[in-house]
Amino acid sequence: MVFLCYPKCTTCQKAKRWLEARQTAFEERHIVQENPSAEELREWQRKSGLPLKRFFNTSGMKYRELALKDKLPSMSEEEQLALLATDGMLVRRPLLITEDKVLVGFREAEWTVALK
Repeated sequence: MVFLCYPKCTTCQKAKRWLEARQTAFEERHIVQENPSAEELREWQRKSGLPLKRFFNTSGMKYRELALKDKLPSMSEEEQLALLATDGMLVRRPLLITEDKVLVGFREAEWTVALK
């Protein structure tokens, strides 16, 4: 299981504490230092069944600076994946990647059900 996070993010810190409290083994990956590739994001999006827009950190400064709210609707999925792969701060976090699931963002109830 891989846990992608930004260590300064309070939601990521909360998710990490939650995993540790349940003694869940995971490999931690810094989402900015080791930004996900377009191929990884494509696979995770497919595995999650979520729309690609859910992988964007819509509350981040970078998202607002680039005016992505207005630009994303006219971009192809490939263009969106390529953009996400340029900067880990554009990617919603934390991400938890298991063999058969991808959890985007931390919702305790959702993670509890998914990791049973």
